[in-house]
Amino acid sequence: MKDLLRTNSSLHEGIEKLLNIQAKIESDASNKYLAMAAWLDRNGFANTADYLYKQAEEEREHFLKVFKYITEMGGIAVTPTVSEVQQEFRSMKEVFEIALQNEITVTNAVNKIVAKCRTENDYATEEFMMWYVKEQREEEKNARRALELFELIDENSGSGKFELDKEIAKIGAIE
Repeated sequence: MKDLLRTNSSLHEGIEKLLNIQAKIESDASNKYLAMAAWLDRNGFANTADYLYKQAEEEREHFLKVFKYITEMGGIAVTPTVSEVQQEFRSMKEVFEIALQNEITVTNAVNKIVAKCRTENDYATEEFMMWYVKEQREEEKNARRALELFELIDENSGSGKFELDKEIAKIGAIE
């Protein structure tokens, strides 16, 4: 049956594989943000927790968008397994250091798909992925901005954590 489906799809097998990997990465990112938000909530950072709950939902939407695209193009979308994610963090700053590294990982995966699309002349998938290219610029910028705030506001001062909680939450509102 897979061979029959493959002949009725313009989606190259290598690109389909990368898209399924991307779906997994997006799903994992959602779970990571969810765990980060829960940790922030437990530690009294309600505003920043809300921001990361929204990020978790956004990453889930990114996952579904890739998943549905694979199916729409006649490919086989593979439901990703749920990976274990980190639940505890040393500080709010560590949360955003990890978030930035995760976003860079997502950007690299997106770039890999776009590069593969170009070698395979898959213009439809390349066009689809350009939305992710733009989205990743924004995601990395927001994570970097959050980390910049730690340089401006002392997390260890009495009101520093309170100020960081307010200011990081504003990053999502600026988008």
